[in-house]
Amino acid sequence: MPQRGVCPVAEKANFEIRESNQWVADPSNANFQSKHRPGLYQCNECREQFTVTVKTVFERSKVPLSKWLAALFLLTASKKGVSAHQVHRSLAVSYKTAWFMMHRLREALRNGDFFPFGQGGGEVEADETFIGRVKGTKVRQGVHHKNAVLSLIDRDTKQVRSFHVDQANAENVAPIVSANISKEAHLQTDQAKYYRTIGKTAARHETVDHSEEEYVRYVSDPETGEEYTIHTNTLEGYFSLFKRGMKGVYQHCGEKHLHRYLAEFDFRYNNRVAHGITDYMRAEIAAKGIVGKCLTYRRPHGAPYANDNQTPL
Repeated sequence: MPQRGVCPVAEKANFEIRESNQWVADPSNANFQSKHRPGLYQCNECREQFTVTVKTVFERSKVPLSKWLAALFLLTASKKGVSAHQVHRSLAVSYKTAWFMMHRLREALRNGDFFPFGQGGGEVEADETFIGRVKGTKVRQGVHHKNAVLSLIDRDTKQVRSFHVDQANAENVAPIVSANISKEAHLQTDQAKYYRTIGKTAARHETVDHSEEEYVRYVSDPETGEEYTIHTNTLEGYFSLFKRGMKGVYQHCGEKHLHRYLAEFDFRYNNRVAHGITDYMRAEIAAKGIVGKCLTYRRPHGAPYANDNQTPL
């Protein structure tokens, strides 16, 4: 009998959907008798055929779902990530296929929740780090030739949020920090100049001076008298984990893909064992993010390939 469901092609609910390898006793479709494979469905409204992988990161992939789910578990269970070469060897797929699978899965890990950090007067750390090399720039002393990463962490919820910025300056950093912290947040940073104006948007802004080897300062709340600490060490720990993974496991990352690697490390950090989340639970959470995120080999309007892996520019 015909079933009711959501057609991912028409993107409308409650249309009559039927499995295409079954005869449907419906007068309006009496001549329909498909020889397609099991698991293929057709919407009686838009007449399009689809499978359960449509509008997910698995769409248009010939890799078996069993290998997709195995790759998902490997990615989410490995503390510092898993390389495409390791997936290539473990799942017996080509390196090119493994590389593209991992980027699809990283896209699934991207979280669109942007609730402000530091609600209710919570403490929020903000700091930046630098990694890799910007293509086409000359290597010189300092960090001007490296990719800049800005991260925020809420000490109460223990959630981290990272961003790839073109350059660590007030123009790029200020809008991101202001949009992601609450007005009642207690912001804690180092003494970088671009945090000075940002601190005015928070209820309180306190700094530590790393140039003077000050990494932790103990102060008392003038209103309650409670002692609390000022530092960015929580983020330093996250950056340490991120860099060990990027340098030790992945070794190289193109600038245009950095945001997906950040999403991967953010996801594992926000769903770690310290939060009571096991490897199996983490994989289940990741699987819920596959919907509505699709990357394909197809080139848009004949655009040239970005690299040898034939991914669109």
